[in-house]
Amino acid sequence: MGRQDDTVVDVQSLSPRAWRLLRTAAGYEQRTVEKELDDLMQAHVSMLENDNRSLSADRLEQLFDLYTAELTHDQVRAIADHF
Repeated sequence: MGRQDDTVVDVQSLSPRAWRLLRTAAGYEQRTVEKELDDLMQAHVSMLENDNRSLSADRLEQLFDLYTAELTHDQVRAIADHF
């Protein structure tokens, strides 16, 4: 089940914990993410998840799309709304 079109989430308002939960719920390790997205390094993911750095809006959208392609609408909403 992939992401449904009505999953509207402001990616810039997601908490570091929500980013980490989205990644792990989608089954990605930090190192795997850098293989999936060009020019994104594991360190960038780590910094985002530890609230030490943000990524550009485009990169956040790419990362969100990668993670949510593996999740249901309900999973994404639960993580975005509660974490």
